[in-house]
Amino acid sequence: MALNFHQLHIFYTVAERGSFSAAAQALHMTQPAVTMQVQSLEDYFGTKLLQRSTKRIELTEAGRALMPYAQRSIDIIRDTDQAMSAFTKQLKGRLQLGSSLTIGEYILPRLLGPFGQEYPHISISMKVMNTSQIMEDILNHQLNFGLIEAPVNHPDMHMEAVMSDELRLIVSKDHPLADRSSVTLKEVMEYPFVLREQGSGTRLVMEEQLRNKNIDPASMKIVMELGSTGAVKSAVEAGLGISFISSSSVKHEVALGLIRMIKISDTKFQRQFYSIYLKSALLPISAVTFLTFLRERDLQQWL
Repeated sequence: MALNFHQLHIFYTVAERGSFSAAAQALHMTQPAVTMQVQSLEDYFGTKLLQRSTKRIELTEAGRALMPYAQRSIDIIRDTDQAMSAFTKQLKGRLQLGSSLTIGEYILPRLLGPFGQEYPHISISMKVMNTSQIMEDILNHQLNFGLIEAPVNHPDMHMEAVMSDELRLIVSKDHPLADRSSVTLKEVMEYPFVLREQGSGTRLVMEEQLRNKNIDPASMKIVMELGSTGAVKSAVEAGLGISFISSSSVKHEVALGLIRMIKISDTKFQRQFYSIYLKSALLPISAVTFLTFLRERDLQQWL
């Protein structure tokens, strides 16, 4: 019997998930099939890799030694898929992903057209929802991967920056700052704000940058908190307050003269957008191709 990647992947997933049943669910296999593959791997090495108990699977000394090699084999397959994705022009299939609100509503729609022209046989199904829902669906294998606006920490998730973005100050066309080409952050803090809700990616990035400038976010004059970027834009347009928002999400209103976008002279609200997916999962080549597209293209030509 020869050592094969499939068995290493199964072993790694069992060890990560802590049980044969959880690994079987993650791999879309039956539990007996998972058990058989791990036993075959143990037969190959002539040693036990896992200690079976009633509560949880534990690694033996040999199993602990094998884990980094199993992880490396998964990384090699992922890197191979990424390297070859540039040549897979005739790909077919369905790509399922989750996206947080700003990315899903304003960024991806402008990118899916160019992607679809290059890969016309890949159909895309996208769910727009918050980060916690995306993570839940990935963990439950309802989605291949997600795109989110702020970094998260989860032991089962791989996270990677794939796009950059900038938050900009927006005001109504009749606001006292509307005719200014730039303002200072101190000046901005004197006005009422309309913001996204606590916990949103946009809000987290804004608050972090304010703290970096020694400004307590609690000192802001917040008159309204809203659950969507569209609602924030409408409130700013109506003169209810000013806000920080992704520059990509407000280009239409700025072009129509409904909202002014103003530069802040003494700071920039830069941020990254991230892809997340299960560490133990091997993404379909369609997903790898899409992520490679995001990483390697000059996306600003479409945004």
